[in-house]
Amino acid sequence: MSNEHTTCQGEHHHHHDGAHPHHHENTKAVINRMNRAIGHMESIKTMIENERDCSEVLIQIAAVKSAINNIGKIILEDHINYCIVDAVETGDKKALEDLNEAIEKFVK
Repeated sequence: MSNEHTTCQGEHHHHHDGAHPHHHENTKAVINRMNRAIGHMESIKTMIENERDCSEVLIQIAAVKSAINNIGKIILEDHINYCIVDAVETGDKKALEDLNEAIEKFVK
């Protein structure tokens, strides 16, 4: 099924009339944070391979979980500020339903 609204689901996937790309001001910051989290995960993997203390590993995993949650919050704020504002203005109820579903999964 073709989504006519596909708001903020990709760089060039906007199909509604008068579509314009949504520019997120925090994309670069999100990418940088993701790269740091990926690097952190690699270092945790090395810790496990080197049989480091489990408590240390768990503390580092907690730090990565926190970093990932913060990345999600930034993405959510951008999505609300740009995509959802646009969806409300254009009456795009599907985008609001999609946001609710995404929030449900994110906060689990």
